[in-house]
Amino acid sequence: MGLDIRLPIGIIFSIYGVVLLIYGAVADASIFQEKSLGVNIDLWWGLAMLVFGAFMGALAFRASRRSEP
Repeated sequence: MGLDIRLPIGIIFSIYGVVLLIYGAVADASIFQEKSLGVNIDLWWGLAMLVFGAFMGALAFRASRRSEP
């Protein structure tokens, strides 16, 4: 029936999530203490985007398995 939109969305969110996670892990801690009250926003949002991307990928995988005869 074609490409399920959840698959590319899951891939894009997963890639962006990994990039943010890596940046948040290696960035200087003084930046976060000065700008965001000590919360590493990049790390947390990277994790959230990675979880969402994995969830969308899992939904696409489940839908493709159901449609197979």
